Amino acid sequence: MFFHPMDFLILIAFGLTIWAQFKVKSSFNHWAEVPASGGLTGAEVARYILNNNNLPNVPVEVVPGRLSDHYDPMARTVRLSEEVYYGRSIASVSVAAHEVGHAIQHDTSYGFLTLRHRIFPIANIASGAAPLLLLAGFLLQAFSLIGVGILLFSVAVAFQLITLPVEYNASSRAKKLMLAGGMIHDSDRKGVNKVLGAAALTYLAATLISVLELVKYLFIFFQGQTEEE
Repeated sequence: MFFHPMDFLILIAFGLTIWAQFKVKSSFNHWAEVPASGGLTGAEVARYILNNNNLPNVPVEVVPGRLSDHYDPMARTVRLSEEVYYGRSIASVSVAAHEVGHAIQHDTSYGFLTLRHRIFPIANIASGAAPLLLLAGFLLQAFSLIGVGILLFSVAVAFQLITLPVEYNASSRAKKLMLAGGMIHDSDRKGVNKVLGAAALTYLAATLISVLELVKYLFIFFQGQTEEE
């Protein structure tokens, strides 16, 4: 009842996600050993870019954890892990600049980021409720429950799709701003692309899984509706 031919594609996508997560860690570990040509720490890069984009009031803070770097839109704060904050490697400056990219998106009201912020509360609720409704619907063969579950799951998938351009745009900004500011040089480009590209791949793989799952649920729903007629 629960197996569907599309499960094979979902398993492949899941494998891609595992590989992408491995790629992020391996890329970061490798380029964390390679000094950036600009000689700045991640914190210095973040501060420099923020100051030069009229954001001197956005703090740059250090937080515990590895690869725990993020931009907090509520506090309007860039938070960097210790390795990134103090590091002078290509990996450190790349991640720092990427998070600053989100701060600049926020300041300039970048469309996809604004949309993501607006949909987040709904997507957060939907992602928690959808699996329960779908499970109950399949167990009880109640297609009305499955339909509501699919609707909520669609909101969660939409949030992931919106996240993709947000992440890619932040990485694109990071590369341009670091090059323009002399924080990296052409010799660093390969490493920057590897680090940021691997991170983006994790978002892409996770989104692919969700989209395939949504297609599977839709197929089952409409097939069940047809059989009931």
